[in-house]
Amino acid sequence: MATGQAPFNPVPAMRPYPPVEHPVVVIGPQYLAQYPVELAVNSDFKVSDINGTLIFQVKSKLLSLHDRRFLKDAAGNTLVNLRQKIRTMHGRWEAFRGESKEKSDLLFTAKKSKLFQFKTELDVFLGNNLGEVPDFKVKEGYSKSSCSILLGDSNTMLAQMHRKHSLASTILDTDSFGVTVYPNVDYAFITALVVILDEINADRSGED
Repeated sequence: MATGQAPFNPVPAMRPYPPVEHPVVVIGPQYLAQYPVELAVNSDFKVSDINGTLIFQVKSKLLSLHDRRFLKDAAGNTLVNLRQKIRTMHGRWEAFRGESKEKSDLLFTAKKSKLFQFKTELDVFLGNNLGEVPDFKVKEGYSKSSCSILLGDSNTMLAQMHRKHSLASTILDTDSFGVTVYPNVDYAFITALVVILDEINADRSGED
């Protein structure tokens, strides 16, 4: 069971989306979307529903050997910590339950599909997957302003992300995202993948 509990369900998306046939639960069943969910992610990585209610927040650990990000619920409970492995060619990240670093609490790993990429693609492996076939794929669009999260090597869509562009974001050089999570999918897991994708893209562009 994840550390935090979902205090309520996010507001449903306005558009219908087909449910995934089998539930995709990685971080916790309490985060399983019962209907299409629209999330907004601001430049500080505070995640809210379409009514502006805070759902998740992402915090960083400073002065550590590894880059670490903590996905927390609205009350500040750590659900997952994301840890970048140093000295890896494919930009591998590991996700552990709560604040643990124990292998028994490894939820999933994510790495770039190829060493050199024009657009970012990630292979995602569940913690108990010791093979070479990923459980999930993250594929960035050619415009680099959108991405799709897919089930394995299939075309089954789990979520879509797109960057929001406005005059204010252009002037202030800030990013915000819209994320659509399909029914029967763990929206905390999807949020964690969006964090990792953003970190990998920031490394590629030389941002801090």
